[in-house]
Amino acid sequence: MTPDDDLVAMFDLPSVETVYQRRRKRTGPRGFRAGRHLRYDPADVQAWVESLREGAAA
Repeated sequence: MTPDDDLVAMFDLPSVETVYQRRRKRTGPRGFRAGRHLRYDPADVQAWVESLREGAAA
């Protein structure tokens, strides 16, 4: 399972393409390239989750 697949499963997203689209639109967690692979820093994913929680509580 790739990090992208992990995000799809964790947030019940329709596909990996959804993860890519949210990254491009800057509505998802920050990602970075390691060679040809897209990776996510767990701290960035956690910060993104927290921002979603704060938005839901408002």
